Order: sequence, then C-alpha cells, then structure tokens
Amino acid sequence: MWIETSTPVIFLTFNRPDLTQLVFNAIAMARPKRLYVVSDGARPHVAGEAERVAETRAIIDQVSWPCDVLTDFAESNLGCYQRITSGLRWAFQQAEEAIVLEDDCLPDPSFFTYCDRLLDQYRDESKVGNICGCNFQKGHSRTSSSYYFSKYFHCWGWATWRSTWEKFDANVRQPSLLTADDLVSPWDTAAEKKYWHSIFRDHFSGKNSSWDFLWLYTCWQHDLLSVTPDVNLVSNIGFRADATRTSCSTNPLANLPRLPMPEVLRHPAAITRMCEADAFDFEHNFGGPRGMRRWWSRVEKLRRMVGSRRRVA
Repeated sequence: MWIETSTPVIFLTFNRPDLTQLVFNAIAMARPKRLYVVSDGARPHVAGEAERVAETRAIIDQVSWPCDVLTDFAESNLGCYQRITSGLRWAFQQAEEAIVLEDDCLPDPSFFTYCDRLLDQYRDESKVGNICGCNFQKGHSRTSSSYYFSKYFHCWGWATWRSTWEKFDANVRQPSLLTADDLVSPWDTAAEKKYWHSIFRDHFSGKNSSWDFLWLYTCWQHDLLSVTPDVNLVSNIGFRADATRTSCSTNPLANLPRLPMPEVLRHPAAITRMCEADAFDFEHNFGGPRGMRRWWSRVEKLRRMVGSRRRVA
C-alpha cells in the first residue's frame, strides 16, 4: 500500500477550476506536509477569467489534513513562461526538493512515493537531474527495471532538488552555446541536432519561449539525465480549447492511461542512458518524421489561422 508523501508539492495553477479540482484531489490523497501553490493572474481582456482564477485559487481552501500551505498568487498576468519559472524559483528558495504538478497533470497515486524514493536514491548523484512521471513509449517496455535514464525531460509531473533547479537561468541569452561544437553530446543524429538547434534558436530569439525546453537545455548543458518510469504514471487531462499550449483534444498524447508503479522498485544496475527509448522519443514525440510535436504544431497553427479568418469574416 502506498503511503503519504514525505516530499513538498508545488502546484502550478491558473484558470481551470475543474481540472485543478481533480489534480488537487490526487494531491490530497498523498497528504503532503507542505504545499506550495503558484497561480498566475487573470488577463484583463479575457471575459470571466478573473472569476475563474478566483474559483481556482479557492480550491486550496479545501486542504483538510495537517499541511503548511504557502501561496504565490500573481496580482497581474505574467504569462506561462514567467509565471512558472518565477513560481518554481520562489518555491525552491524554501524547499530542498519538491514534486511539481501542473493543474492538468493527473498522477496515479503511486507517483508520489515513486518520487519520494527516487529523490532519496539520487539526491547526491550528480548525473541525475529530474524524476519524471510520464512515459511516451506507447506501451513499449524498455527495461526489466522499474525505470530507466533518459536525456529527455518531460514536465507532466516531475520532481527535482533545489541544488539542481538553481542551475536554471530564466533570462539566459547565450546563443553562442548553439555553435557546432557545443551541446554535441546529447544528440545522436544530425536530424536531432538540427531540430533542437532550431527549437533553441527560436527560444533565444523570442519567437517561442517555452520554459520546459529551456530546462531541457539546462540539463543538457550540465549532462543531467532524467529518471523515466517504464510505465506511464501521469496523464495530461488538459488538452482542450482553453489550454495555453495543448488546445487540440485529439492529440495522441492527451489523456494517456495511467498505470501504477509496483511498490517494490527495481533499480537499474548503472546510471546509463536508454538510447533506444530516447531514439523512439525523438522519432515519435519531437522532431522525427513521425514526431508529434512537429505534426501537431502544424495542426495548431492551421487551427489558429482558420479561427482567425472566421472571426474576421
């Protein structure tokens, strides 16, 4: 039987009270002793958003177990990038380590103890940067262990340590790091290198600021691997029209089934990267010929164009 979590939880929220309630219920089952709640402010031009933000924030008043609740509620809208990075910085100034959940990332109950144990297991291991909760291998088991190590970080339910998060610089502007001889080690193919150079150049030029890609960039700078479960522990339930970035409900990564992690964890014999899983991740979820992010970014762009034309008409 899984026990209450011993790790503080950082809960990132905004304007979707129904999803926030579902994820809060999952957190409540784990009964963390400390809960950091981060909330962005409403956008003044969006009708009804101030009320939805207030309703979302009020959910935290439902805490009914012994818990130290700390809040960081923005008075104005900071936007996804600034709100998440500033909120994580605020929380990790107080917490030595923490589990991080966004308002649409619904975890299996076993996710919390999985994080507890592996935060403890790798606390002093310089090669490990994150404990991730989602698995995008489409049912392919990659190991006889309970988890493996990946060069890819996925933000739908994760955990890390203050000492690791302190490596993150939200305002970094160093395009020289994208020269041909830098950051070579993470990439296994020329196509992969080309894709990520494009992603990071867009970030640094301001075309597409994504905090999770910059965190991945940071991990690669410091040669950090992410623990990845061999089963999926977290489902993103937020793919719908009111999402900030995941508005297409037919995305194949939406609402992935969650499976429980066995109580007895089987640890890998060594901290080595699972190259087969990483190749699959890039091929199917990022920039490969079958990459979901590439395909669905085009779908999203087309959807926005059609919507814009309809409004004009």
